[in-house]
This record gives sequence, C-alpha cells and structure tokens, in this order.
Amino acid sequence: MRALHWDGQTLRLDPAYPTPQATAEMALVRVRLAGICSTDLHLLRGYMGFRGVLGHEFVGEVCAGPADWLGKRVVGEINFACGSCTVCHRGLERHCPSRRVMGIVDADGSFAEYVAVPVRNLHRVPETVSDEEAVFTEPLAAAFAILEQVHLQPDAAVVVLGDGKLGLLCAQVLHNVGARVTVVGKHAEKLEIVRRRGLHALLVSDWRPQPQADAVVEATGSAAGLTLALAAVRPRGTLVLKSTVAQEHTLSLAPLVVHEVTLIGSRCGRFPPALRALAHKEVAVTPLIAAVYPLPAGVEAMHHAARPGVLKVLLRND
Repeated sequence: MRALHWDGQTLRLDPAYPTPQATAEMALVRVRLAGICSTDLHLLRGYMGFRGVLGHEFVGEVCAGPADWLGKRVVGEINFACGSCTVCHRGLERHCPSRRVMGIVDADGSFAEYVAVPVRNLHRVPETVSDEEAVFTEPLAAAFAILEQVHLQPDAAVVVLGDGKLGLLCAQVLHNVGARVTVVGKHAEKLEIVRRRGLHALLVSDWRPQPQADAVVEATGSAAGLTLALAAVRPRGTLVLKSTVAQEHTLSLAPLVVHEVTLIGSRCGRFPPALRALAHKEVAVTPLIAAVYPLPAGVEAMHHAARPGVLKVLLRND
C-alpha cells in the first residue's frame, strides 16, 4: 500500500509499504480522509521519537475484520490500550501504561491507504455527518475532554489562547455550554470563524491580559503560551493545557502556588459527544479546512500544513 513514512530523518511516500492485517480484534480500515494535526508536525521535530506512518485523525471504511463491521464508515480512537491492567479497569484506557498510540507511539497511523484499528476503538459515523466533518472527530473529542475535567459554572469567563484548529474547536464547545468565551489569536481571518458563531475574539496585539478569567485554555502550540495563560487566570482559577510542544522550555511555577491556580493537562476525549455534536451541527468544522491533497502529495501537504497560520490540511485517499 502507499503510506507517508517518517524514518526520523526523511518524510517520504512509500509506494509499497506493508499493508496491515485484520484479526478478530483488529479491523482493517480503508482511509478516506485523514487530517494533519499540529502533533504530526511536532513529531517531525523529534517529539516522542516516533518512527513509522504518521496520522491519527481519519474517517474510513472497514474492509476486513469482524463481519458486523464490514462496510461500515468509521472513525477510531487513537489509544490502543491493553484492556487488562488496573488503569484500564478504572476506565482510563487513554492512560494505559503499555498503550500504543496511532501514528504517535509504536503504531502506524492513517496517512496511508489502510490503517489497522482495534475493533473496540471504532465508532460508526452517523449518515448525517460528511467525511469532511467526520475527520474532525478526534480533535473535537479532545475539545470535549475539557468538560469532563473542569466543572464550569454557568456564565463562566473563559479565555481560549490560540486560534489554531484545536483552539477554535475548544472555543465553540465551551461557548455551547454557556461560557462567556474570549478567543485570543494572531490571525484576523481565523478569529472571524468563531465571531460568526457569536463568540468574542481579539487579536493578541490588542489584548491586555488581566488575572480575571475563571478558566484559561492554552492551545497556542507554543512554549510562550503558558506565560500568557498564567497572566490571564484569576486566583483559584483553572488553567487547562492543550499544547504539546517538542522543544524544551522553562517557566516559574511560583504563580501557580501563590495564586492557588489549578493546573490541568488535557489530551484525548471520548468520541460519542463529538459525533453527536457533528450530527446536530452544533460545531462548525468545515470552515477550518484550508486545503485537501491527494495522498501521493502527502509531503507537499505536510509542508503546507507547517506554514504559519494555516488551518486544517487534509489528505484524501482516492
């Protein structure tokens, strides 16, 4: 099969990469669309030391595996847990100490014609959700994870730092539960996407952070974002970290102690809330699509996605 492979030095399209095999526990999915994530770009800079096929955001069709899944249009959760350890038994499969992670840790990903996914990780896509919407399920689920981790009072003041893909999704999810959301970013055209959804948005050059927000979501993807986030959260407020950054950085944690700020790392989320939101058109995702490339042009697509200010670039497997 064709696959976009990273060997630690070079990203290239391999025209004859081994096709994964289906088993009773693993389904073989023919990828229809895959999304390039900021994490994929950080992997090319050394994050996690990954080697293999990149990609963890996808929608596809099951072509081999258990009979009741054949032909079904699906998305798949990215953490491949053991299912038998104490962490998994607590319902925390996303944190299984021996997990593999699609396209990130010890498991090939979705920038290929086919990807192997544990059957228990699959979710059927509602008929009312297009492929272009369904491919956003994984990052939208990550946005919904905030609601699992943070209890927001009605009318809570929330600042979302970052107008990238994840920041815009987080902002919409929080707005939909009644939070007074302010999105702070660098790109007027991207901020306009959430303004059209009724959210308040500011260019960072026009923003003067004050320690008044009940919660701040840091989704800038940069090492500098946490410093800005600390300046905007109120005493005993909550700071939610969404960025995974490859480079090392330092920060004084004293303000967290002095102001008794709750710091929460937030990663993956459950897929059902995201799929329901997509089915009911509660979140606008297609305006985030910047470009669609065929899989053979995957290297060019990655270069496009790495340009400053670019939103979602997709790979289509025709």
